[in-house]
Amino acid sequence: MNHEKAHAALTAELVAVVAVTDLTISRVLRRQSKQGLMLAFLLLCLSFMCFSFSVSAAVLPQDRSDVMYHRYEGDGVTIDGPSVLLRKQIGNHVSVSANYYVDTVSGASIDVRATASPYTEQRRETTVGTDFLHEKTLLSLSYTNSSENDFEANSVYVGVSQDFFGDLSTISLSYAKGWDEVGRRGDENFLEEADRQKFGFAWTQVLTKSLIMGFNAEHISDEGYLNNPYRFYRYRDNDSARGYSTATELYPQTRSSNAYSLNANYYLPYRAAIYADARIYSDSWGIDASNARLGYLHPYNGFLLDIFVRYYSQEKADFYQDLFDRPNQFNFMARDKEMSTYSGLTVGIGLSYEWEFSQTAMIKKSSIHFEYDYMNFDYEDFRDATADAPVGEEPLFGFSASVIKLYGSIFY
Repeated sequence: MNHEKAHAALTAELVAVVAVTDLTISRVLRRQSKQGLMLAFLLLCLSFMCFSFSVSAAVLPQDRSDVMYHRYEGDGVTIDGPSVLLRKQIGNHVSVSANYYVDTVSGASIDVRATASPYTEQRRETTVGTDFLHEKTLLSLSYTNSSENDFEANSVYVGVSQDFFGDLSTISLSYAKGWDEVGRRGDENFLEEADRQKFGFAWTQVLTKSLIMGFNAEHISDEGYLNNPYRFYRYRDNDSARGYSTATELYPQTRSSNAYSLNANYYLPYRAAIYADARIYSDSWGIDASNARLGYLHPYNGFLLDIFVRYYSQEKADFYQDLFDRPNQFNFMARDKEMSTYSGLTVGIGLSYEWEFSQTAMIKKSSIHFEYDYMNFDYEDFRDATADAPVGEEPLFGFSASVIKLYGSIFY
């Protein structure tokens, strides 16, 4: 490995801690929408794999075992659960992995509290995958099943990455397809389906001995039942004591989206690193979103400190309104707050420690990582329907949330 590649690899190793943070927070943000959750999980699995490609293409993933516990609290919802990951090489060209993840959800977000009671449910998810290495080409395959009492999701993934230009450039291509079966608690006759596809492209470039940059593009295509069976829109109703009544949301049965992102990792002379990324998103429902993140990683005597801040903003879907004039006013109608105009700010801090052992020992090294993230969200056109105020004049909604994550790893 040349001098530039060695520095880039060290920078990437530091930044790898951040990837897990993204997965946890993104899961939480999407968890309150059933379809959004399953799509998010598929995309997050892909993001994790593509991230590993960008930092270690043409190298098999290292043998390791991970155990993680995470907990989210915000907007009346608590989500927690463990995750276990096992990865093992078979010879010099094959690596296999398995991941088991459990989510326990209790409570109800604001749009559920306005029309229904809190609930408790559990999601179990299993992923198996394999990586094949041939010279400078890495092929990855995986299958994921996610199951709840009212939702079943299956997905497959294939990705390939190739190093070239003296291992200073890496191109990755990926494709994923998912199949969802959507049910509804208390209604055994309710069963809907949705199909999802994602195409991904990534380019990672070592520019100098201290700087590595990446570009990512993705296209997602969804078809079928894409809304949440537990979400309702509200409309004015003078005959109701509340001043409004509710009806099940109406979403289009197709959706296509595109996202583009840039990221940069800069290795500082004293072995620390600065990382930054920016992403833009748009879809056929009229949602435009963008986010940016800036972080700093500092190692010291086996410890690694990670501090970052991220800002997210989104414009509402074309068919979103907080309050409609009448039922069936339009062909498509939504009031899910994730479809509204809002912004969010996240501040996170993490601390990890790594133990190095003899390379001849069965366990080469181990590490432990703790992270705390604080998030705040403000909505510009979603009102708190549970407030004691005239209909349509309720205060705008906003909430904060916390994420705690603890995991340990053993490398062998």
